[in-house]
Amino acid sequence: MKAIYKVLTVAALAAPLFSSCIEEALPTDQVTQGQLNSNPGATDAIVQGMSARMNQITVSSSDHYDGGYSSILHIRDVMTEDMSVEYAGGFDWYSSWSANDGTSDRWRTTQMIWNYHYEQILTTNMVIGAIDKDTEIDALRANLGTAYAYRAFIYLDAARMYEFLPNEMFPDGKNTEGNTVLGLTIPKVTEETPESEYTNNPRLTHDEMVEFILEDLNSAEKLLAGNSEAKSSKILPSLGVVYGLMARTYLWDATFQAEINNDAAKATAAYDNAAKYARQGITTSGATPLTEDQWLDTTRGFNDESFSSWMFAGKYSAEDDVVVAGGIRTFSSFCCHEEEFGYSSPEQGAFTMINANMYKRINDRDFRKLSWFAPDDSPLRGKEHFLDKDFAEENFYEYVSLKFRPGQGNMTDYNVGAVVAYPLMRVEELYFIEAEATAHNNPTAGNDLLKNFMKTYRYATYTNPYSSEKDVVEEIIFQKRVELWGEGQTFFDVKRLNYSVTRWYDGTNFTPGLNTFNTNGRPAWMNIVITRQETNNNAAIASFNSPSPEGLYTPIK
Repeated sequence: MKAIYKVLTVAALAAPLFSSCIEEALPTDQVTQGQLNSNPGATDAIVQGMSARMNQITVSSSDHYDGGYSSILHIRDVMTEDMSVEYAGGFDWYSSWSANDGTSDRWRTTQMIWNYHYEQILTTNMVIGAIDKDTEIDALRANLGTAYAYRAFIYLDAARMYEFLPNEMFPDGKNTEGNTVLGLTIPKVTEETPESEYTNNPRLTHDEMVEFILEDLNSAEKLLAGNSEAKSSKILPSLGVVYGLMARTYLWDATFQAEINNDAAKATAAYDNAAKYARQGITTSGATPLTEDQWLDTTRGFNDESFSSWMFAGKYSAEDDVVVAGGIRTFSSFCCHEEEFGYSSPEQGAFTMINANMYKRINDRDFRKLSWFAPDDSPLRGKEHFLDKDFAEENFYEYVSLKFRPGQGNMTDYNVGAVVAYPLMRVEELYFIEAEATAHNNPTAGNDLLKNFMKTYRYATYTNPYSSEKDVVEEIIFQKRVELWGEGQTFFDVKRLNYSVTRWYDGTNFTPGLNTFNTNGRPAWMNIVITRQETNNNAAIASFNSPSPEGLYTPIK
C-alpha cells in the first residue's frame, strides 16, 4: 500500500505550469495505514472515509471552486446549456468551464478535476487492498463490495468525462501530435498496480474501461447480494446502486458502439442490458419517485437523503473543511439561493438559472416547473414555494433556481444551512434510463415507459406525440434533464448522444460575450483534457492527451 501513496506524492512534486502548491494527496485524518487491518471494526472506518473524502479540498485552498465532488457536479452542469450562472465577477467561480477558458492542460482548473478523481480512486484502492479477497466474514465482504462499487462509480464518472469523442473542432479524433485518441479514457490504477507502471500507464480504450468497471460491479454484486451486513446508509453504494451503475455503464457503452464502432448488434445488446439493470435497480432499491410535496418541501427539499427516491448521496458534516471555512465552498453555497452565506446568495449574486428556452418548454402543469422563479408574465408567478416570499420577490431574477434548499431551511447559519446532502443517484434516473434504452430498440415501448412515468409521477395529462426513435429519445432526455437539473448528470447525455449546446438565441439568459456558444453537435470542451502534471510524469500518455478546446469557440454577443 505504500506504493499507492507514492503515485500521488510523486505527481504532486511535479506541479504543472501556473499551479500553486498542491495540498496533501490523501486526507490522513480520514484514511490512515493503521486502520487497514482485516477486521470489520477497523475497515468500517476507512469505508466511511470514502464518503468523507468526497467533501475535501483537492488542490488549492485559495480557489473556491475546489470543494470536492459537489464541485465536479457543478462543473459538469455549467458545461451544458441547461444551467446559466449570473456572472458576478469573481463570485462566479465556475465561469472558466462555462466560458471554455482555463480548460487546457496547464491550469489548476484542469488539475483539480484530475487530482480529485485519482485521490478518490486511491482511497477506494486502500479499502480493497486491505481486505482479504477470500474472506468469509460477511461484514468484511460487505465492506469489500462497497469499495468495489465506489471505485466503479468514480471510474465511470472520470472515464466518461475524459473519454475523447469526435466533435466539430476535432472530427477525426486526432490530437495535436497527430495521434488518434478516439475512445481513450484514463489510466487504470488499482490496489495491484506495481509502482513500475506509474510512469508508463496508458489510457484505457473505451472497451477496456467498460470491461474493468463491469468487473468491479460484478464483484460488488456477488459480495453484497444476500449479505445482511451490507451498509444501509445512503452515503455508501448499496446493491440497488450497483445495478444503477450497471445501467449507466451499459447505456454509455451502447451509444459508443452505435456511433463510434458502428456495431448495431453490440449496441442493441448493451441497450437491453441498460434497461434490464435499470429495472433491477428500481426493484432492488425499493425506492419510489419523489412526490410533489417532497419535491417542493422548503426545509428538506433536495437536501435530505432520507427521501424515498434517493439511492446514493453525498453529505456534509459540520466538521468538513469546506463547511468550517464559512460554508462558501459547499453545494449550498453555489446552488441554494435562499441563503445569505454563500456565493449564490443575493449579496454575492452568482445565481444559477435554468436556460430560458428550456423553462418555456416545460408544461405549466408539471410541478417540477416550480423549481425556478417564474417570469412576471408566467401563470406560475406567485405559486412557487418559498422559505421567505418577500426575500425572493426582492432579490431573485426570473429563472433563478428554487430546487435546492439550505439545510433545515436555515438561511443565515452556514453551520446548519450548508450541512446538506446532495443527490448522486435517484431512482427517477433509472426510469429514464429504462425508457431511453428501450426506445433505441423499440421506440413505441420506450415511449410507453416514458408516458407511464410522467403520468403516474409528474402530471396526469402528459402526452408525447413523437414516434421515431430520434424524437422519442430526445423527449425522454429532455424530461430527464428537467428531472435531474443541477444534479450533474446532463453532461453525460449531451456528450454521448452528440447533442448540440445552444446558448445564444432571442431572449437568452446566458451572458453575451462570455459563454454564449452555439455548437454543432457535442462541444469539444466536454472531452476533458488531462493535466500537464500527469503527462509530464507518465510517458504512455505524454503524446496521447486529448486536444485542448481552449479558445476554439467565440462567444456570440
